[in-house]
Amino acid sequence: MKAAVRRRRLTVLFSVALLVFLIDLSSKLLVVAKLEGRSPIRIIGDAVSLQVIRNSGAAFGMGQTMTIVFTVIAAAVVVVIWRISRRLYSLPWAIALGLLLGGAVGNLADRIFRSPATFRGHVVDFISVQHFAVFNLADSAIVCGGILVVLLSFRGSNPDGTTHRTAAPEEPAAPAEPSGEEPRPEERAE
Repeated sequence: MKAAVRRRRLTVLFSVALLVFLIDLSSKLLVVAKLEGRSPIRIIGDAVSLQVIRNSGAAFGMGQTMTIVFTVIAAAVVVVIWRISRRLYSLPWAIALGLLLGGAVGNLADRIFRSPATFRGHVVDFISVQHFAVFNLADSAIVCGGILVVLLSFRGSNPDGTTHRTAAPEEPAAPAEPSGEEPRPEERAE
């Protein structure tokens, strides 16, 4: 019975990851083919637009010279999720990990296969929100998956389907044993 539940959770995890990866890949292929080298396209006034940017760094343009480091980090995330999935019995955790895995693989594919070089590729970002960073759908999936992991952790949910408490339950105080002595006057009930 437990094996069947685990298989279903793994199916959800990898289905969500595959869906995220395919949507991310398709969107990047489309925007590179249709929008790269063009002026931004406004979607919602000046607030949201589409513009292709090749990002060699991490979110918010940080670490532009550390592309190989981000490639290794993304690969490590994939390995950690794979290890966690071996004891996965929780449906919400399967969805959260699927979002994280799909997003990590989407950006990892850019790092491995896009120019300027293998394992040093620049990630295609194209969703521009005013006063915010330019990002892609893989980034969105990673953020949503991360938020879900935090919420599940605060609720006390574990990937294996168990729950944990943040504080040990208080034990009731043991009743005082009679000592045979008379209570002192300040201890007597009035």
